[in-house]
Amino acid sequence: MTSTPLLRVDGLTKTFRMYHLDSMLHAFEGVSFDLHEGEFLLLRGHNGAGKSTLLRTIWRSYLPVGGHVWYRSNHGEIDLANAADVDIALLRREEIGFVTQFLNARPRVAAQDIVAEPLLLAGTSQAEALDQARHWLDQFGVRPELWRAYPSTFSGGEQQKVNLARALILPQKLLLLDEPTASLDVGARAALVRRLSDLKGQGVAIIGVFHHPGDVAQLITREINLNTRVVADQSEEEENVAL
Repeated sequence: MTSTPLLRVDGLTKTFRMYHLDSMLHAFEGVSFDLHEGEFLLLRGHNGAGKSTLLRTIWRSYLPVGGHVWYRSNHGEIDLANAADVDIALLRREEIGFVTQFLNARPRVAAQDIVAEPLLLAGTSQAEALDQARHWLDQFGVRPELWRAYPSTFSGGEQQKVNLARALILPQKLLLLDEPTASLDVGARAALVRRLSDLKGQGVAIIGVFHHPGDVAQLITREINLNTRVVADQSEEEENVAL
């Protein structure tokens, strides 16, 4: 592990203006932490503590009102909090992954094609990309007869399996996970833990919010409790919306 953090979050603050109430909603304030390659950081806190909002602010779906998110990219250090949208789009395509519990399924696109797309964009041949897509769909428990079907017709749990297969098929430097196990069965949750363990071993840095944190207990390096913003070792939204 390099001594230089991959990610340095410094004094990050997010509020939302609730226009219909003429008031401000404070999501979180002054959050700071470092994240190194191969670390797994778990976010804890009660409902409404700002866990998912923090992930989306690092991902830059939301613009913070204060603080910095310094990220050591392959192109040099960049402040995600203030970077241009075109730079954020490039980093999302090449280096930073985000997994939510929801799949925004495109109509009339087969599950295997949705999963294969990140590999195709990275230059992998179509045959190899489809082979890998089918492998990961199988690993997450999607039945072969569904691989050529449209996920827009799937149940929520099956859509989430497609979502995970797509998000995790191509290792990234930084991976953000927002309740990825919420609608998964036991087998798919176990497959997810195995894949995250492999990625962590490859040096991927991970920040996650989990409905079942016990599933990943053996992977957690540190925790942040957003109720108190305490870091411990272990060995919503009406403005400032970005991309």
